[in-house]
Amino acid sequence: MIWNEEYETMPREALEAIQLKRLQHVVERVYATVEPYRKKMQQAGVRPEDIKRLDDLRRLPFTTKDDLRDNYPFGLFTVPLERVVRVHASSGTTGKPTVVGYTKRDIDTWAELMARTLACAGVHRGDVVHNAYGYGLFTGGLGFHYGAERLGATVIPISGGNTKRQIMIMKDFGSTVLTCTPSYALNIADVMKQEGIDPSDLKIRVGVFGAEPWSENMREEIERKLGIDAIDIYGLSEIIGPGVSVECIEQKRGLHIFEDHFIPEIINPETGEVLPPGETGELVFTTLTKEAFPVIRYRTRDITRLITEPCTCGRTLYRMEKIKGRTDDMLIIRGVNVFPSQIEHVLMSIEEVEPHYQIIIDKEGALDVMEVQVEVSEEIFSDEIKVLERLAKRIEQELKETLAVSCRVKLVEPRSIQRSEGKAKRVIDKRKS
Repeated sequence: MIWNEEYETMPREALEAIQLKRLQHVVERVYATVEPYRKKMQQAGVRPEDIKRLDDLRRLPFTTKDDLRDNYPFGLFTVPLERVVRVHASSGTTGKPTVVGYTKRDIDTWAELMARTLACAGVHRGDVVHNAYGYGLFTGGLGFHYGAERLGATVIPISGGNTKRQIMIMKDFGSTVLTCTPSYALNIADVMKQEGIDPSDLKIRVGVFGAEPWSENMREEIERKLGIDAIDIYGLSEIIGPGVSVECIEQKRGLHIFEDHFIPEIINPETGEVLPPGETGELVFTTLTKEAFPVIRYRTRDITRLITEPCTCGRTLYRMEKIKGRTDDMLIIRGVNVFPSQIEHVLMSIEEVEPHYQIIIDKEGALDVMEVQVEVSEEIFSDEIKVLERLAKRIEQELKETLAVSCRVKLVEPRSIQRSEGKAKRVIDKRKS
């Protein structure tokens, strides 16, 4: 189902004409109303009237999370606070939170984008959406909530936590769509198994999962354990929240970017050079329609590539590949770049282990050491020590072949790694403590 056929199937030439007009408008507005943007543009030697073609976007300076923190809380807003009807903020795990604001029109735009997103995933009027994303300053819960209501679906605003109760409500209320983080979806699947509940006892047919990177192998695990289609969604608070891009139910190969609202670029994270479609690098977004808090060339730190080939669903929008990892999540182990998603990909391909793991980085003398703790299935855990030792060695070997660096593997008993009811904390880096 295509929610907005006019924009989602628009010929490329017409789409780019809209993008240019909206880009020129937003650059003029931030230059006129936001002093930090104006100063950065002046330092770069560029003015709004210099933006004559879409390619001129690369002349504009980047925006980073530091810019948001340096102008905390409202220094990058383009409208007075009395026009801001809602404020959201990131978790602020590395300092003060990054704050984003929305006008009434922004909220309406967001709801429309989330209706498109859910329609992409095959959700429709008459569905019952079990929304287990967190409500509050985090954008996930309310983003999905407003989008599902715009679509005409019934929303259960349950938020996270109390998993047994969540399962009871899904069963009793006849939920057909599950929205949460992928790690929490696996947690739900585990608790269902413990409680003796078969997935066929529920009506859930599709899950829309995001807010953390997850591998294709984890998708297969979720689909197998819950008996559903698992759809990947992408968004971030600084851009709008969820609703920036999403997979379609037809292919599940690349996430359609709503390019009439966001211009994507892929850059070399070291040099800032814009890379051509198809090459992997850091994802950068410019918002085109936001009123309260537009951002120009925001560096997401997410690693992906753009896919320009047409999709069988009929949408003409460019797609982005599933996020590989983040430049700021990348681990450097003895000079080798390692992404947690690479480790997850290996672990999820091994039948004897469960999809729950933790990566612990430490130092022994001057040497970095990495330990991967992973739960094994109950059947394997009760087996003899030699079987467990062979399994650990096999995982170590497969990880070394994938990562080009050795690590230790510690097999732990089932349900011993803390479960996530939101974003999973996969890495503990003791080198920073």
